[in-house]
Amino acid sequence: MAIEVLTKEDLNQFKTELLSAISQLVIANPQNKQKWLKSKEVLELLTMSPGTLQNLRINGTLTFTKIGGTIYYDQDDINKMLERNKKSSKLTLFK
Repeated sequence: MAIEVLTKEDLNQFKTELLSAISQLVIANPQNKQKWLKSKEVLELLTMSPGTLQNLRINGTLTFTKIGGTIYYDQDDINKMLERNKKSSKLTLFK
């Protein structure tokens, strides 16, 4: 078995090549944010039950589009709903 010695120069070259490859990946594949999400994706994103998601649709809290039997939700509408329902945390100290 041959022993191979790595120098600081080797590690610096590897670092440079690795950072270059990562940069190229980021540039080639910008964050692919989906505009429309299916029900299953929304359930996973918000960690809620199908019944809760249905209630949000029924009471108009979350808008949706239905095409055939598939329901789609706009990512921007989900973010707006979350912002509208944001509550501030009040820290109370007991005396």
